[in-house]
Amino acid sequence: MMPDAWTASPHEPLSSMPVEPLLTRDYDANPALVHERLRRTYGPVAPVDLLGMPVWLVIGYGEVLRVLQNEGDIWSKRLDNWRARMEGRVSPDWPLAPVYETGNSMFQDGTRLGRLREGWTSALMPFQEPARPEAQMLERAITRYADDLISALVEGGATSGWADLSAQYARPLPAMIANRLLGLESARGDEVLMDIWRVLDAGPEASAASQRLITAMTDLAATKMRHPGDDLPSYMLAAVPDLTLEELSREILMLPRLIGDFTGALICNAVLEVLTDPNVRAILSRGTIDELVNRVALANSPMANLTFRFPTVDVRLGRFVIAAGDPVMLSIPGAHADPVFAGAIDPKAMRSTRAHLAWGAGPHRCPGRQLSIRITTIAVSRLFERLSQVRLTLPPDQLPWRSTPLFRTLRMLPVQFELAPSHLPPRNVGPAPVGAHAARTPAGEQEEAPRSALSRFLRGLRKER
Repeated sequence: MMPDAWTASPHEPLSSMPVEPLLTRDYDANPALVHERLRRTYGPVAPVDLLGMPVWLVIGYGEVLRVLQNEGDIWSKRLDNWRARMEGRVSPDWPLAPVYETGNSMFQDGTRLGRLREGWTSALMPFQEPARPEAQMLERAITRYADDLISALVEGGATSGWADLSAQYARPLPAMIANRLLGLESARGDEVLMDIWRVLDAGPEASAASQRLITAMTDLAATKMRHPGDDLPSYMLAAVPDLTLEELSREILMLPRLIGDFTGALICNAVLEVLTDPNVRAILSRGTIDELVNRVALANSPMANLTFRFPTVDVRLGRFVIAAGDPVMLSIPGAHADPVFAGAIDPKAMRSTRAHLAWGAGPHRCPGRQLSIRITTIAVSRLFERLSQVRLTLPPDQLPWRSTPLFRTLRMLPVQFELAPSHLPPRNVGPAPVGAHAARTPAGEQEEAPRSALSRFLRGLRKER
């Protein structure tokens, strides 16, 4: 029996329904409570307001999976199927417009999606297959970057300290890796990542940041077309030689966005789980870090919501008939909290389910999930190998979160720590500058100049303590 709060007809148009804002203080503090309230009121699909835009939010596991798998090609990612946009009812100033107007494979279907996905699959393969030399060299680089960042947490000769593991470790580490994969020089790469964060935050700087990103990626794509190297853009071109400059620049723009924000948040969430959950600490002590990462992706996925899908025909979903062209947003945490799915999970089981949706499913399933898992695994392993007695300096329920339309990440992860005895620095020797072991090119792994922008940022954080 449906609750009294829900009175609309299942066929009532979305545009005429009263909708409550999704991104509120309640959502920022605890999205799970918001999802549960919506579930009680509307069921697995709820009408909400997203930054002034009425959308359908899907929070049922079965319904999210059904849309992702897209059997029958009912659910499109193409923006020309978004009715409000085609009718001119989506303002160019809408905060998420820069995300949706990129035109990359995230917003493609059918044969065009297949062509671009082939480029991604082939370009990522050398870095994701453990037996490949590129993957082995990248793994060594990830370890060096992690060690550099950990060394930068302490002043010269110190054996303990305070750190914000979000700003000083989890976020910069994937940025360094993305720069390497793209073949970006470090200073430009740092600027690119900062603009990625501005776009994803959907704040007042999003539009200007988006334009700078397009320019930076176009310049990089043009360089790789003239002078290919041992990097992801060049491998993508080798796999799909007829990629245009515009196509390549739009595709490579996705890498720092996904590697940077998603993986950084996954590292943070994994560290937080180790510090607060005895079951997770037990998993870490047994050395099964891959299982830890999977468990965190299930219980605390950084991806809050996926970008819109649009039905190409009127379709029933949950208790509603969704009109063709209506924007539909899929909530990964909402789906994972669905009692139909969550009720079948044993939280004490040694091995958690792989049926979660943190990496998506169907045609748009994340092609870089193995890389993200490996980065997170190394990051967490190196951190707890080199640091001991790591303790939160705030109660877990007082940690500040940053909720955006697409991601939910920690604003900061403040800890007190001590260096593990086996990793104490020699007397009178300070940590190497971040990047002193810096990014080697895949071909020869020669040293490069320190990452000055990142080093200055991290040194500034130390001085603020």
